[in-house]
Parts: sequence; structure tokens; C-alpha cells
Amino acid sequence: MSRLIVKNLSKTFLLGFFSKRKVEAVKNISFEVKENEIVSLVGESGSGKSTTAKMILRLIAPTSGEIIFEGKDIWKDLNTKNEIISFRKNLHAVFQDPFASYNPFYPVERTLWQVLKLLDKNISKKEGLNLIKESLFKVGLDPKDILGKYPHQISGGQKQRIMIARCWLLKPSFIIADEPTSMIDASSRGGIIKLLTKLRDEQGTSIMFITHDLGLAYYVSDRIFVMKNGEIVEQGTPDEVVLNPQHKYTKQLIESIPKLYEKMEDI
Repeated sequence: MSRLIVKNLSKTFLLGFFSKRKVEAVKNISFEVKENEIVSLVGESGSGKSTTAKMILRLIAPTSGEIIFEGKDIWKDLNTKNEIISFRKNLHAVFQDPFASYNPFYPVERTLWQVLKLLDKNISKKEGLNLIKESLFKVGLDPKDILGKYPHQISGGQKQRIMIARCWLLKPSFIIADEPTSMIDASSRGGIIKLLTKLRDEQGTSIMFITHDLGLAYYVSDRIFVMKNGEIVEQGTPDEVVLNPQHKYTKQLIESIPKLYEKMEDI
């Protein structure tokens, strides 16, 4: 069963307020994401993959096309505040820049408290703290090392783990992970990827993984969509796309992958 259906989705931007020049960032793309599936949108900067993600997250409106999430068109069928809140609970994001997800003036656990208040306004401090500690343990963090600290006191990898801990609390049915490892050190990247796949395996979460790294997509995905200049130029299983590429651009991406066949633990 498909959890997300994207039909003929396009986005055109005007270059400047008074300009008549236009840029087609996304051009009539269609794809589906099934339950308990990880798909990757792969492409270079400017390929349209992040614009696609922002439309699915209801951050920018499409120029044309449909986005159907769990049976509802997110731009036509969500008309009330409660419907939009429910959508935000079930379709969550882990963004590229872990630093931008935090207020520098608040301790990091406040991010998790906001989720708990969203789920239950009457939750007690004791119950909430226990849930926060449990979620931190789930993502491999010791609460003693995290609670009470401010964003500048923890690493980028720890910040991303806390964002995934937030997903453990929310239990969304769908996560968009937009370049979640690109701004953290190499030693932390494999751990973040494994946590996302753990979410899929333990909670049945569907994940759309956005990356410029086709090699990374090969290891984590059930299916891969390659984007260039706003279009999906190739799609298929990881083996189909990487081992038998049909499009010239996909072949160029493959040539840039170092040590494609090294084990996932070494990423």
C-alpha cells in the first residue's frame, strides 16, 4: 500500500519580484512511497530534490500536480488546524543543518518537550522526563551527557541523534531526511543512517532519503529516484540503478562513488 503518492508535480519560481523570467525547479514528476519503505531522491545541488521535499512538507505550494499522503491531498483536503497538526505529527523531517533546528538560548531537551506537549498537553514532568530519557537511549545517547546542555555544547552528530529521538517520540508514519549526514563528521554518518533504518524496522516508518551521494543511497534504499534539472531521469531498485544504469547522468554519479562495495559499517 502506498503511503505517499506524488502525481505530475511541478514547481516554477519567478526570478525576482518584478521579473518575468522563470525557473522550473521541478518538472512534472511522479512517484510513490510504500509503507515500511526507504526511497532515495538522488541528485546534485539544484536538481530539484529539496524543492520536492518542501512541497511534500507543505512548506511551499506546488505550481501544479498532486501530493496524496495517507489518502488525502495535502494541499486541498487539509482545511482545519487539527488536520494540519495531525499531518505534521505523521509526516516529520530531519533536516540537513542540525544547528538550525535548535534555539541557542534553550537547553536541547526543550526540543523534545515541545513534542511531548504536542502529544499530550497534560503530561507530568516526571512522565515526560522518563519518555525523554527513553528516547535518548534509543538513539544511543546517555541522558546524563545531554540534559541541561545548550546546542553549542554538543556535537553535530548528537544534534541529529536528538532530532531522530524526536521522531521516536512522535512516531510519525513518514520521515523526510534531507541530507541528514552532510554536515556532520564522517564518524557519525553511519550511526545516523542505521538509526533511520532502525526507525523503519521497529516502527514501520516510511522514509524519503534525500542525498547527493548515490553510493549512500545504494546501501540504505529499497528504491532510488535519480533527479537532474527538476526531472526524474532514472528509477529502480539499488541494483537496477547502480549496477545497470541507463541514463548518462546516473553513470556520471556512479563514476564519482569511491569504494562502492565497501561494507555499510565502514561508511
